[in-house]
Amino acid sequence: MQPSDLKNLTVAIVGAGYGGAAAAKALSLLGVNVTVYEQAREIREVGAGIGLRPATVDRFRRWGMFDQIAAVTSASDAFEILTGDGHPIMKEEWPGIGDFDVPTKTHLVHRGDFIETLVAALPDGVLQVGRKVASIEDQGDRATLTFTDGDTVTADLVIAADGIRSTIREQLFTDAQPVFAGEHAYRVVIDADAAHGLVVDDNLRMYIGHGTKVYFLPLRHRGQVSFDITTLHHDGAWAPEITREQLVDTVQGFDERIVRITEELDLDALVNRACYDIDAVDQWHTDAVVLLGDAAHAMLHHQGQGANSAIMDAGAIADALQEAGSVKEALALYQSRRKPETDKLQAVSRQGWSEDELSEVFPGQRPESQQAAAR
Repeated sequence: MQPSDLKNLTVAIVGAGYGGAAAAKALSLLGVNVTVYEQAREIREVGAGIGLRPATVDRFRRWGMFDQIAAVTSASDAFEILTGDGHPIMKEEWPGIGDFDVPTKTHLVHRGDFIETLVAALPDGVLQVGRKVASIEDQGDRATLTFTDGDTVTADLVIAADGIRSTIREQLFTDAQPVFAGEHAYRVVIDADAAHGLVVDDNLRMYIGHGTKVYFLPLRHRGQVSFDITTLHHDGAWAPEITREQLVDTVQGFDERIVRITEELDLDALVNRACYDIDAVDQWHTDAVVLLGDAAHAMLHHQGQGANSAIMDAGAIADALQEAGSVKEALALYQSRRKPETDKLQAVSRQGWSEDELSEVFPGQRPESQQAAAR
């Protein structure tokens, strides 16, 4: 689309998470008239750290945000996989470091710092909070959002960045519900001094035991580490309860320092989540509405690609709008570029457990996501 066409384009983004905020940044740089509608009254993230892959960091460099991202992150060279008791299995450099004109590492960041940095980079007036979407009407060349307070907004393009339980996906694309993966994730950020000497560099480490994985993501710029225990479990409640004894039991046989960290955790600071994803969505767009991030392809966290995929989606939408002749053509181009990649990531992320581990926790059966991965 021509620059003059982009400047006349109105875009409504539903959701101010990573993907929605990144899309707003990318589109605002093109001169698009963009507004983000977020249902929460305060933008905040709790829980763990994440790794921003080289391709994601390169996007921020292209958007003029590298310095802001670098200020709240630690640059990481490699990731490691170890047995539960600490014996090395593999160590590899992050893929993609040398793919750009400037060597670009993976950057480790606290989720809260990341979303604050993204939102702070948006132009004034772009973000509206406390705006929950009740319904959407697709009118072909435009779409109208109706909010729970009765207010309506019509835009040339609506970007649904409203997460794994997307209202817009359910109303326009599929009523398929999130799929329980048969696992829980218990996440917390602790001081590096409380990690019993395990914070030695900026590499991500994953310790693998039977039916449990421990993710250890240093945030040395904060003097902290993100600590994640992911374990197979029957309970599909979104926020399951856990006792200290149960938590410690999940890491029996692991490195004694991991056991000690678990024994000393502040359970009030722990974020407990049952793990869900969605099956691949066949169609991401109409002529005026498009899905982005978890709304399009929510995936399990084993590959660490959920946030990265949302950022890459945002960049791909902006690129497609510049390259195509119309919004309709741009959305088709966006899906053709991104869906094959995210379909692969969704499938690989579901292959996190051995048959023996699954059969012990789910004798004679398995969670729906594991059934789908096996087909």
